Order: sequence, then structure tokens, then C-alpha cells
Amino acid sequence: MLLRRRVAAATALLGASVVAASLAVPAQASPAPGVAPSLKKNLVSYYDFEHPVGGDAAQERDLGRSGTDIGLINGGAAMRVRDGARRHAIQLGQVNPSTAGNDDWKAGVYSATGVPSLHAFNAARSATVAGWFKMTGTNPSPNSGSANPNDVYNAVGLIGVLTGDSDGHAVRALLEIIDVSGTLRLVALGRRIDGGSSQTFAANEDWRTLLPQNTWVHLAATFDYDTGKMSLYKNGEPLDGFYTVSGDPWKLQGTPSPHLASATDPRGIKIGGSFPQNTREANPCNCRMDGLMFLDRAITPREAQLQYRIAKR
Repeated sequence: MLLRRRVAAATALLGASVVAASLAVPAQASPAPGVAPSLKKNLVSYYDFEHPVGGDAAQERDLGRSGTDIGLINGGAAMRVRDGARRHAIQLGQVNPSTAGNDDWKAGVYSATGVPSLHAFNAARSATVAGWFKMTGTNPSPNSGSANPNDVYNAVGLIGVLTGDSDGHAVRALLEIIDVSGTLRLVALGRRIDGGSSQTFAANEDWRTLLPQNTWVHLAATFDYDTGKMSLYKNGEPLDGFYTVSGDPWKLQGTPSPHLASATDPRGIKIGGSFPQNTREANPCNCRMDGLMFLDRAITPREAQLQYRIAKR
């Protein structure tokens, strides 16, 4: 589903304000509602899209401990949509499929020098990204950067934490739908070392079955940088899958444990597509999201089940 331009003035708000939104480490945020008790101390960032930043409705307040507010890019406040009797979600999507512009609706924060409030992911031993997702249109989208009108992107961006050297695309921990040997699959994609190789854990089940149209689904992806183990969960249950890269892409063999992610602050968070600094378009998601969680450890299968039950939509 293609989005109409509803907030033309919102674009002007997103230049320097989105890039610099979270460069200073703010005070402790208020406790996030609907989060399993065992996860709260590791909840680096949490977004429920019920809390616009005071004085700037084009930003969403972080209810996690880091206080990393994010920008609602290109759509601003209009991206908060009612979905449920009293709840809001964020609407994301492609705006102009035939134009190589910078108007897709996405969200996030970016700094080329790293985002200090995301320091918990600096030299992290593990991580988790999770949230609620609802497909609301055709995915993947037409490739607006291609001269061929039949080209489509090879991925649908969900949520991720960027690396410490990211151009806005490369990630330390990512949940997305991507082409794996010619088949689109729901994946967890992680990178331990900045500039190094990534590993992907892909779900066996068809992504369209995992994420049926107009249906809320809770997903989680975990990354253990010490052991190399990655996991995917749907509605609290683990998904069967396989690793796509053979060998040792995270460079774990022959070096002592613990193995940690690079000792750099991530350059940001991306939601619903790449390049949260809004310099180009890639992998938009025609979808809604809610209850997005970024944790600095891998949750357990029991916690994945418990979190789904507590936060059930």
C-alpha cells in the first residue's frame, strides 16, 4: 500500500534534528509498560508510539533506560495511527515507487560519530531486537533507485541496531525479510565486528505465512556474539531455521572467550528501512509496528514466551 503525502511540512523538521536527536545521554526514562520484569534492566530502548517528544510530535520518546528518542521520518506525527480502541502504532511505507527521492516513511536516529546513549551495545556480549509487526501493503517494494520499473528491493527492513561504522545500512543486530538464495525469508542478521562479515539465521517457514497480511505478529531475534548462536521467535515460540554463511564469519575460532561486539557506539537505530539520516531510500516496509524493544542481552525462550503473553495485542 503506497502512502499519500499527508504532512509536507514534516520533511523540513528532519534534517539536523533527526541526526542529532540522541547525541547526549539523557536522564533515566520512566519505566516501560508491558515489559516482562526480567527484561526491564536490559531494555536499552523501547518505543510504544504513545509518547511524542514534548514540543516535537515528529519524534518519539524512548521509554527504555537509554532515552534515545527517534525521528518519525518524512511523515512526522501523521505516522502515529490509531490501531485498536486506545492504542497507536507507527505506519511505515514507500511513498513514490517511481522516484529516487528521500520521502519513504521510516524511523530512527543516526550520528556519524556514534550515538552515546546506545553505549550498552558497545562491546556487547549479546543483543535482542523485538516488537509487533503488521503487514499493510505489498512487500517488497519497487526499487525506486532502479531504471527498470520491474525491479523490486531484495529486502524488507524491519528493525535494527547499526554498527559503529555504519553508513546507515550496515547493522550489528537486525530483524528483516531478505532474499536468501533466491527465496525471501524472515531472518536475524548480525555482525560482530565493524566492517566484518555478517551471519544470517533464516526461518524455514514462508515469510508470508509468518507475517500474514493485516495481522499483528510478535517477532524477536537474538544474537549471542560470544557463541555465534542466533534465534528467531514468533508469538513467543522459537522458529526453525538455518545459518546461511558457512565457516566463521564472526571470527570466533582461535580466540579466547568472551567474544564481544566491536567496542564502538552504534551509529543509530533503523526502523522500516535503511539510512535513518534520510540521505537515500532502501528496503521500505509497507507495514505498521508497535512495542519495539532493543535489549543488550539475548532473551531466553521462556522470556520470549512471557513477553509475548504480557504484551499481547
